[in-house]
Amino acid sequence: MAELTLVDAINLALARALADDPDVVVFGEDVGTNGGVFRATAGLQRRFGVERVFDTPLSELLISGLCVGMAAQGLRPVAEIQFLGFLYPCLDQLVNHASRLRHRTQGRITCPMVLRTTHGAGIRAPEHHSEATEAMLAHIPGLRVVIPASPERAYGLLLAAIRDPDPVLFFEHKFLYRRIKEEVPAGDYTVPLGKAIVRREGKDLTILSYAAMMYTSLEAAEALAREGIAAEVIDLRTLMPLDEETILNSVRKTNKCLVVHEDTKTGGIAGEIAAILSEKAFHDLDGPLVRVTSLDTPVPYAPTLEEAFLPNAQKVFAAAKSLARF
Repeated sequence: MAELTLVDAINLALARALADDPDVVVFGEDVGTNGGVFRATAGLQRRFGVERVFDTPLSELLISGLCVGMAAQGLRPVAEIQFLGFLYPCLDQLVNHASRLRHRTQGRITCPMVLRTTHGAGIRAPEHHSEATEAMLAHIPGLRVVIPASPERAYGLLLAAIRDPDPVLFFEHKFLYRRIKEEVPAGDYTVPLGKAIVRREGKDLTILSYAAMMYTSLEAAEALAREGIAAEVIDLRTLMPLDEETILNSVRKTNKCLVVHEDTKTGGIAGEIAAILSEKAFHDLDGPLVRVTSLDTPVPYAPTLEEAFLPNAQKVFAAAKSLARF
């Protein structure tokens, strides 16, 4: 094992996938010569050659279209979209082709592609570089949506995503890229898609979160513990498909649920979780599902406004304390 940052774990996983499978190709804007805007692909072109790690024109629609075509012909493309705010031109390919290819061909052709992109705020960047609109993409049938919160899980989830027969959107929170270090297995190690994990055991309420908000939630849970409130914190890891079993098991134990995410409130993944609990665990709930999310506005650029826009540990603590005493 080696202690790595999240961005280094991504680089290691890509190197492992390229070494293990000659059908894996990595491409995107500046990923080859420069090693990517965040250096997630640094050194890969030099190691694996320009035919397997290469730069593309500045066209996200082209990048996603290449992914679909390559995947349909037996390759396993892993493409980078520099920021989530640049991904929207890809929606044509994702919605109309990548997500439907298996169904359109009755299983004769699959689309084993991975589209990596950074998401989330906290680094004082403009709104197109700070968005978290993952729930919109989790709404598309046929796509998997994966969001790791740590280097070890990023490594294992990315390898699993590359090996999956269906298209995967893989979100990497740029705020976490170099802020957290963790031991990461260097070998053939995968984390199953569609499975959440309990990060902290508790009995008084369940906090569901993912990506950077996982650490916000854990910080709040620590503060709650000092008040005698034991919060169970679950890292969802995959938004499509959601791990309903883990969510329901926890809520049936604690009887209360709070969801924390950086996406805006309206139409966010918390609303889907609320529906699941209402349908399948209504009689287990001793209080309303509570959401702590970003505001329903574009991401502000001014640091003070961005801070007000985002959830933080104080907001989560206050909401959880109120819910625990409901």
